Amino acid sequence: MKAAELIRYPDRFFIGGQWVQPASDAQISVVSPSTEEEFVRVAEAQVADVERAVAAARAAFDDGPWPRLTHAERGAYLQAFGDEVAARVGTLSAIWTNEIGVASSWSQLLTAPTAETYRFYGELAGRFDFVEEHRTSSGEGAGLLVREPVGVVGAIVPWNGALGLIAYKIAPALLAGCTVIVKSSPESPGAGLVMAEIAEKIGLPPGVLNVITAERAVSEALVRHPDVDKITFTGSSAAGKRIAEICGSRIARCTLELGGKSAAVVLDDCDLDRVAAELSMTARLMSGQVCAALTRVIVTRGRHDALVEALRASFGAIAVGDPFEPTTEMGPLAMERQRERVENYIAQGRKEGAVVAVGGGRPRHLDRGFYVEPTVFANVENNMTIAREEIFGPVISVIPVDDEAQAVAVANDSPFGLNASVFTANAGRAYAVARQLRSGTVGHNGFKIDFGIAFGGFKQSGIGREGGVEGLLPFLESKTILLDAMPQGLFGGAA
Repeated sequence: MKAAELIRYPDRFFIGGQWVQPASDAQISVVSPSTEEEFVRVAEAQVADVERAVAAARAAFDDGPWPRLTHAERGAYLQAFGDEVAARVGTLSAIWTNEIGVASSWSQLLTAPTAETYRFYGELAGRFDFVEEHRTSSGEGAGLLVREPVGVVGAIVPWNGALGLIAYKIAPALLAGCTVIVKSSPESPGAGLVMAEIAEKIGLPPGVLNVITAERAVSEALVRHPDVDKITFTGSSAAGKRIAEICGSRIARCTLELGGKSAAVVLDDCDLDRVAAELSMTARLMSGQVCAALTRVIVTRGRHDALVEALRASFGAIAVGDPFEPTTEMGPLAMERQRERVENYIAQGRKEGAVVAVGGGRPRHLDRGFYVEPTVFANVENNMTIAREEIFGPVISVIPVDDEAQAVAVANDSPFGLNASVFTANAGRAYAVARQLRSGTVGHNGFKIDFGIAFGGFKQSGIGREGGVEGLLPFLESKTILLDAMPQGLFGGAA
């Protein structure tokens, strides 16, 4: 399908409930990474557009109906969002594959559950305690803890998984009663524009959701804006540090979901073929462009060579090609600069003495597109660049260690702490090791994350959590109210 069939208003912004003309004629060309041809051109926001979007969100929060609706009323809108996303899975999947090259089999599989994110928060409206009764310290009067919306939210989303990450930002924010400006990535603006179409269709009040696309320099105007109460950001740790610095200077709230260099700790009682099959998913899933990907594989020296052989077979068998072909398991990287980044890391790994067990180049059968072979490095030391820095591509490093204790130490010897996994046949051992790992998520026998519970990282992998009830809390401010007596009927169902 062509872009015109997928995105209705690529040349507009959605601000104040309307599709508005941009402040300038600047546009962004989105190139399809499998063909290296232009997929769509979209309007590029300037600072004036940011100002308009913030003003619309501010007016909608300060003077509009949205924060004054009941949670159940806001929940109904979220249910409508979910229904519309479910009806547009084909469109959203096609946009994702065209923009960043995710294999169509993956994009369809991962797009469908996004509808359930909106439905989850819509249902949460009826069971989360936004007002709690508390006993006062003095024992006199009535104490209440109420949770109110933080205000105007700037939601900055990355290019790799825009649709799902938009959902985990705007769904809890809207339930809380916040108004939102979504700042889409210039590499993948389509999901934000479709969500704006949905907001228009379901009759979301004007200014509650605003959508713009901007390059990084203009995005900083959103972070700095005094009328934006909170920033929620997913992206690199370097960008996250800058956002945290700006927010800290004006005491704005922020949630940061940042980079990772996640460890797979392989214990001596697990089946190595199963380990290899699970780890090859790291390459298949979005061509390894996943912050939580298991890219450091830590195994005892006696099993290192056997695991590398299993990984060589598994990674070497991945079908790389046209992302729209149903047999393709891995598509291209999202853009030319991303391929250059990955190739530079592969060259650095070789230079520092790591051994390429499989991959390491460009697929010979593909003469166009930003492709890189799924790559496994063997005999990697944890102080090597490829073991320290986030590559964001289909590249993993196998690190030999002496024993389980050293495996845990090496896993924790990283500036990141987003995700991890423990491979073992024994759930008790998995739990014991998981409790020692400094990581926001630890899976058992595979790449496992669960936004339905919570997702986020330790250390430089971020601040705060997204998903589940934990993902609602960052969009709420807690207020203590102390009364001489409890208001009549407050907990009788009317609250």
